[in-house]
Amino acid sequence: MVQGTASHVGKSTLVTALCRILRQDGHRVAPFKSQNMALNSFVAAEGGEIGRAQAVQAEAAGLDPSLDMNPILLKPEGDARSQVIVNGRSVGSRTAADYQRWKLELWPTVTAALDRLRAAYDVVVVEGAGSPAEINLRHADLANMRVALHAEAPVLLVGDIDRGGVFASLYGTLALLEPAERALVCGFAINKFRGDPAILEPGLEMLRERTGVPVLGVIPLLQHLDLPEEDSLGIADSRHDHDTADGSDAKDGVLAGDRTIDVAVIRLPRIANFDDFAPLAADSRTRVRYVERASQLGRPSLVMLPGTKTTIEDLAWLRASGLADAIRQLSAERVPIFGVCGGYQMLGQHILDPDGVESDRREAAGLGLLPIETTFVAPKRTCRIVGTVVADSGLLAAARRSAVIGYEIHMGRTDARGAVRPLLRITERSGEAANDLDGLVSDDGLVAGTYVHGLFDNDDLRHALLNRLAGASGSVSPPRAVISTRLAREAQYDALADAVRASLDIGALKRASGLD
Repeated sequence: MVQGTASHVGKSTLVTALCRILRQDGHRVAPFKSQNMALNSFVAAEGGEIGRAQAVQAEAAGLDPSLDMNPILLKPEGDARSQVIVNGRSVGSRTAADYQRWKLELWPTVTAALDRLRAAYDVVVVEGAGSPAEINLRHADLANMRVALHAEAPVLLVGDIDRGGVFASLYGTLALLEPAERALVCGFAINKFRGDPAILEPGLEMLRERTGVPVLGVIPLLQHLDLPEEDSLGIADSRHDHDTADGSDAKDGVLAGDRTIDVAVIRLPRIANFDDFAPLAADSRTRVRYVERASQLGRPSLVMLPGTKTTIEDLAWLRASGLADAIRQLSAERVPIFGVCGGYQMLGQHILDPDGVESDRREAAGLGLLPIETTFVAPKRTCRIVGTVVADSGLLAAARRSAVIGYEIHMGRTDARGAVRPLLRITERSGEAANDLDGLVSDDGLVAGTYVHGLFDNDDLRHALLNRLAGASGSVSPPRAVISTRLAREAQYDALADAVRASLDIGALKRASGLD
């Protein structure tokens, strides 16, 4: 089990690395996280939602993600309220206080999922949540030491040196554990280190002397790996080095070097599944930046409205921030606008929520850029899809008839008003034949939206989009050859595994787990 001294210390990345390493070494390995809080989610093989991090870890292990890998998912709807997903399905929303009183009833759900994985695989790599030293929450722990004790799992405790205070964090976390819990900690790992590891040696030795626990590795800050982030805490870290905080160097599509395509993603307060845009950022012609203020927008090659957990509230924020007017102005100036899921809903004329499915507000005006109206209805649709591009004009016209795979996670039903110019035809949903239209393209082809997540993982579609944007920017470079996103991710997993294998004592972890 990998636990951390805090959130965002690198637990998810290390579990991904260990899944890949163990797979490379011939073990049948699966990831597990009992309780995840994230707005980036994925549709598992059975059709329900799990955290995006567990989907990434499963892919690194060579598996199709399953619900057992993340039986509880919390999707924040506000500062003290979350939608609760159990075994892939929503069981409603709870305040933080209500959930704390109720959550121990979910313990059998956690142990059943973990036990099924342990029976099916040689080894399960378990990820903790936050810190095991949150002593005010210990009585209702579902994600840290209670799980380790149930599985009798050796624990690797990880600290983030990039934040500072890593020795105090590791020592203090260990000190706040109960004796039976401390006995499970087989080693420390120091993550995100910059510089010469030899400088740390006196501290490493003193930490071992004071705790009796060895430091099993000092892992460098891995800045050039493009793996999907679990939540929006990682957005700033995932920006490329050439990015700036605003669009001042990207006005009129003029960028430094080879990156002639400027994609501005609106960073909504409850942004969800923003990993949709990672394949675009991986293209060497493209800069993807996240925008929170109208002054940052500039004149990009493309504006992306991403998914969100709270469409109506985030639409109100969009207006209050001045971004709604700025986006409409850019659209009037023929800058392309693209919406995904909640962003697609925002592009329409109206959003209705008569039953209060998502919001206390029953109606909101959209941006008015697409002739659609959305009504929120239960239950949530969570499914994988197969389809083809049917757009005959606009950004994706060059990808017409290209195959598409992706997934849907939404509660809205969107109806077109007037002439319909669909983006996709869905031919398979959750493994069953379908014949549905999805998305819409404006009459001028410059505004489009879809409910399908993972759209830009489809290589032909992505390259049609980027080649179109490159041509509009005046790039003299010829169209690029299609590069497989899947193969690129596989290479990233191998690079991550190599870096972690070189800096972490994998042999010690195997011995502690009985795998030597």
